[in-house]
Amino acid sequence: MDAIEQIVRAITDNLFSQVSLLIGLIALLGLVLQRKPAEDVVAGTIRATVGVIVLTIGVDIFIGGLVAFQAIVSSALGLEPPTADSTLAEFSAGSGSVVPLIIAGGFVVHLVLVRIFRAARYVYLTGHLMYWMSVVLAASLVEAYGDVDRWLLAGVGSILIGCYWVLQPLWTAPLMRKVMGNDEVGLAHTDSTIAIASGYAARALRLGDPVRHDAEHLKLPRALSFFKDITVSTAFVTGIIMLIAVLFAAPDVVAEQIGDAAVAPWVWALLQALRFAGGIAIILFGVRMFLAEIVPAFKGLSDRLLPGAKPALDLPVTFTRAPTAVMLGFVSSTVVFILFMIGFATSGIFVLIPPMIMLFFGGGAGGVFGNAVAGWRGAVFGGVLNAVVLAVGQWIGWGLYSGTAPEIATLADADWYAVGWLVLGAGHLLAPLGEWTLWVIALAVLAVTVIVLVALGRRMPRELPADAAPDAAPAVPAPEGAALAAAPSGLGTAPSAVATERATSERPETLSVLAVCGAGMGTSLMLKMTAQKAFGNLGIPIEIEHADVSSARGRTPDLVVAQSSYLNELGTLAPVMVSVTEFVNVEHVQTRIEAGLREKGWL
Repeated sequence: MDAIEQIVRAITDNLFSQVSLLIGLIALLGLVLQRKPAEDVVAGTIRATVGVIVLTIGVDIFIGGLVAFQAIVSSALGLEPPTADSTLAEFSAGSGSVVPLIIAGGFVVHLVLVRIFRAARYVYLTGHLMYWMSVVLAASLVEAYGDVDRWLLAGVGSILIGCYWVLQPLWTAPLMRKVMGNDEVGLAHTDSTIAIASGYAARALRLGDPVRHDAEHLKLPRALSFFKDITVSTAFVTGIIMLIAVLFAAPDVVAEQIGDAAVAPWVWALLQALRFAGGIAIILFGVRMFLAEIVPAFKGLSDRLLPGAKPALDLPVTFTRAPTAVMLGFVSSTVVFILFMIGFATSGIFVLIPPMIMLFFGGGAGGVFGNAVAGWRGAVFGGVLNAVVLAVGQWIGWGLYSGTAPEIATLADADWYAVGWLVLGAGHLLAPLGEWTLWVIALAVLAVTVIVLVALGRRMPRELPADAAPDAAPAVPAPEGAALAAAPSGLGTAPSAVATERATSERPETLSVLAVCGAGMGTSLMLKMTAQKAFGNLGIPIEIEHADVSSARGRTPDLVVAQSSYLNELGTLAPVMVSVTEFVNVEHVQTRIEAGLREKGWL
């Protein structure tokens, strides 16, 4: 048994825990199964892997800023974390050492269910959350049953986590389609509870219209227009909070955070805010880069090994769709949580610690999904909802896990509370009957999962005509220029605001324009400025960005302007693809843009 456990642990540590290698391996396998040329296999695999590496670097920079932010804000409010009987480190060294077995066994259960049931169409690929959710389940079972046989715990935990990885992308799928504009990827993140609660509650409350009140089209006063740039607005808001917090934080805490840096506290605070914003910018770039490769590469797996399967990816894949909504969700979540901190502290209820990572990602989830349903008001609502869940969850959860790993209550996503507490409650109810009831919980969850998948599978034939829209699309009469307007594979899979808008012959009120070059720095930046002048002469309102050809593949613009060689690589990325040969000649660019718009029927 020890040898088997060592093998499983080695696989877990060197594959599941290394998300970049896992994504790269999947991209490699998918491209090979599609019999792509060797050069495409090598390039696609490396781009997917490097994209995740870039994303990871951004997360590391971002989290470094968050850790300092949390320490300073806590000190400024005079807060100290509560105490507990155990720690996560102690739990991991004891009963929690079974977590690698749970991850490996759970992934096998997950893949088996995906292979058998066509309704289970997403493969969960967020490696670090595989680990944390397994920790939550293990801690919940140990809290309820005490010390149990590790192999029993591993078997039950594997079934529970495998079922969760199957169901979680499915219950977010309808809203995920609204966010992404297609169902080419699913969501694999433990903030799914916040995502669906924000979306469906915002819809039920009728907070706004997703088109008229879209956060990305907010009409701000000219003096505040910089807030529409996620990098600038993040640095600005975080900088203000940090400057205020530094004034009230304990000098020794500030000195500890500054370390050996020979700068004044206020300068350090500004640098941390800029670091924070820089991390987010890198995250978004990495997401676009690896998403552009993993989606087409995954087709090989879905065609050959797991028919119909699609990748379920980390939450930041949604952030590129609505970066302003992410900012609204994060800011509203942080402000409301700080109010809870003050209220709880002054009333003596509990000492809350600001989990800045969860406030950002959970607030971002609430912002993006709330915005997809109700516009900017839904984004703010989602951020507020995330703050309430984290505050109340931390307060209650600390006591529930004080005997195992209380830190999972402090640094938790919404699903940790929802799923963990359900398992904990069932365990406390059945534990008096004996350890054998662990299997009752596991088999009950497995049975519910199978029933859900069977029910969804029976509905799929009636939905196939809508889902098969890409195959049926050629039979639909197309307007002039439809060859340029053909959507990428999957964009017609389900009705959505994005898909409908891109299919119509009417020009969007504000065009989304992307200038592309090889590196996304020099040429595309010059072309962006030239195109801005050209569209200004035409009197057409636009939102324009520039990007390299790799990250451009993850975008859904209305119009792309680039050299013909790059357009060939991008295929039919946008309804209008404009080829140019001169980058600073406004007249030339304007003429080519006019021709493309006329061919599409947009001018």
